[in-house]
Amino acid sequence: MTTDEREVEVRARTLGRLLGSCLLATAVTTSVALPLASTATADDTGSVPAPEQLTLVTLDGAGTSAGRRDVTEVLARQDAVLGAIGAGEPVYRWTTALNGFAAHLTAAQLAALDQQPGVAAVEADTVRPLAGHTSPAFVGDVAMPRLRGGAGVVVGVVDSGIAPESPAFAEVPGLGADPKDFTGACAEGDGWSADSCTRKVVGARWYVDGFGADRVRSSESLSPTDVLGHGTQVSSVAAGNAGVSVRVDDRDAGRFGGVAPQARIAAYKACWGAPDPSDDGCSTADVVTAVDAAVADGVDVLTIALAGGERIDTLQLALLGAAEADVVVVGASGNSGSSAYAAHAGPWVTTVGSAVGRMSRGRVTLPGGRSWTGGGRPTPLTGRAVLAQQAPAPGATRREAAQCRRGALDTRLVADRIVVCRRGGIGRIDKSQAVAQAGGRAMVLVNRSRGAVTADLHAVPTVHLSAPAGRAFSRWVARHPDARVRMSRVAGAPGTRRTAPWSAAGDPRGASLKPDAVSDGDAVLGALPDSTGRSWGVFSGSSAAAAHASGLAALVIGKHEDWSAAAVRSLVVTAGRPVAGSSALEQGSGALPGRAPRAHLVLDVAPAQWRRALRTHTLADLNTSSLLLSSRQSSAVRTVTNVGERPEYFSVTARGFASHRVRVQPLAVRLAPGESADFRITVTGPTTPGALDDGVLVWLGARGGVTRVPVALTR
Repeated sequence: MTTDEREVEVRARTLGRLLGSCLLATAVTTSVALPLASTATADDTGSVPAPEQLTLVTLDGAGTSAGRRDVTEVLARQDAVLGAIGAGEPVYRWTTALNGFAAHLTAAQLAALDQQPGVAAVEADTVRPLAGHTSPAFVGDVAMPRLRGGAGVVVGVVDSGIAPESPAFAEVPGLGADPKDFTGACAEGDGWSADSCTRKVVGARWYVDGFGADRVRSSESLSPTDVLGHGTQVSSVAAGNAGVSVRVDDRDAGRFGGVAPQARIAAYKACWGAPDPSDDGCSTADVVTAVDAAVADGVDVLTIALAGGERIDTLQLALLGAAEADVVVVGASGNSGSSAYAAHAGPWVTTVGSAVGRMSRGRVTLPGGRSWTGGGRPTPLTGRAVLAQQAPAPGATRREAAQCRRGALDTRLVADRIVVCRRGGIGRIDKSQAVAQAGGRAMVLVNRSRGAVTADLHAVPTVHLSAPAGRAFSRWVARHPDARVRMSRVAGAPGTRRTAPWSAAGDPRGASLKPDAVSDGDAVLGALPDSTGRSWGVFSGSSAAAAHASGLAALVIGKHEDWSAAAVRSLVVTAGRPVAGSSALEQGSGALPGRAPRAHLVLDVAPAQWRRALRTHTLADLNTSSLLLSSRQSSAVRTVTNVGERPEYFSVTARGFASHRVRVQPLAVRLAPGESADFRITVTGPTTPGALDDGVLVWLGARGGVTRVPVALTR
């Protein structure tokens, strides 16, 4: 997914100072800084609510998930504030992950709220875009997935709902143990009854009062049913059933399976389609309510695949409550790398960015043997090629034909031909559909300028070429209109990963290093609702990457249900492998693996430490699985724990730093099962303002495990 084809952000987002200088706007004119290290600027403030706009109010202290209050106390505190400002029953109340409410308040009530003690934050409700772009598409050959993993684990997905009719979510034999502590419900709605949930989809709820039921498109369903397709794809990638037959256009394309195929899914619909697709999105009030419900229901993993959260806002505080409830929280970093820092800035969220490049490849070969390689999954074929601009339909311009717009190609000239289409103007998938409708046999998609190539799942066999290769191939076709070319799939491993240029990087001035890791985020196959017209399609963006990470977390929990959420998070993110050409602020620990990590070393954080560190300005001192050190810090300590079943030696080295010396002491340690050890990291070198040096601490276990902790030095 590149700039011309990915989903447009529905609102502008300030860059802010993230955790390092975080502010939430209070009502009327004053601001209250959260207890963090530095002071925020005006650009860091949250949106100030206008009178009668839906207002999100967070009160001091945690919800019941922190274990220090009961719901009666939380509700009593909310009632006291509402009564003091003369407000009636709010639209939403939050009691578990957060202590707060969402309400329509008058100007007088906002002014009165500003005088109330114990109000931690006030924020206007906004609509956030989803962090992915969905494309119904033809499906090429699908690799055989894993068959087991994640039994007994519940993955909560806050998104656009779920399509229960998909075979990816069918109640099939072999799901393994049922969840022990999940208490979620199946909320009724349009076409959805209390009996619609199964052993696979164990819970479903929906929230629309923030977005507004009167603002949704006519095709939407006021129920947990997914219409947009995004939530279905995220759920299927994370925990879709194994061995599902993928069949599109009456063709068998292989079998599909999610990362944790035995895990259960709880869908929390808080994202909606609007009459204008550019207005699609998720009201913060609805999303926070969904998070509060998911934590109360007892999910094990919580996936938030939507943009926003570069600062500590109401949603990030709700996700803090989820972390306090020992839930593994996974968030998408966002797809606006040129204009925003990574989303979900809190260190209690596992923020995942997008990697591209590990895609299937195709090749076009000329009669003399010259060939070009690009992205694609083509079936082998040979045929005559035609430049699309030389085959315009009556009434169509050469430019429309060149871009392979629908109805712009002359069937007589492209029938049974390999059509060479230029990128741009419309979506890549739409071009191959236009070729298919005109009777074309295959497509070669050529870039016109710099840009990534992809392996989308097209309506006809396709190879996508870069601009230089596309120009050379197009020139040859123009000179040899009757020659036959061969299209084939490239054997061997996919190409080398790289961080996507649109994947949001972390703020060097933040209090924690983001993103935590990256994963595949381009043309990822997932299930779709029948309402989209196809049962399968691809989606791109950091939402796909976050779905993969959520599945990995479910795999780990399935094997180690007694581990803390922080230990699971640590094991997952430190399993990343380096991505060439990317800094730690772009890739975190690196690209996540395709299977459960096998290392035995974790960096744990007790749930109570998150809020304590936020309150005492010591977020940077938490035992997180990364380090972001400024010129004011020359050393840090990290504590590692052996979670294996046998004693093991672990050695550590510092790698990759260009201008600083980074020492770690001790260099090696022997740990018994459950035993921990402290390591001190000391940095010496220049403190040039604005400079960034980065590297990684690598622990090697005697039993073969590798644990990578990324380090960014912002001098």
